[in-house]
Amino acid sequence: DVITLTDEDGVETDFEVVASLEINGQLYYALMPVENNENGECVILKLEKDENGEDVLSTIDDDDEFEKVEDYFNDLFFNEIDYDA
Repeated sequence: DVITLTDEDGVETDFEVVASLEINGQLYYALMPVENNENGECVILKLEKDENGEDVLSTIDDDDEFEKVEDYFNDLFFNEIDYDA
């Protein structure tokens, strides 16, 4: 799936949803920019509600939370590697 996100400056960017996972009731997404992603890095965002009750994806500001989520995604990606290919 490809989604379009708008940053705080109004700039729209298309992202491919690489994976999603739920940890303790919180949903997180690993997203990869569709264009200009030569390094192949993902962005990890969490799903939250804004003041109007709308779903929004936001950055993870807490370092401990980010590291925990990053570890879960790394385990997910690592376990999906087919070493026989």
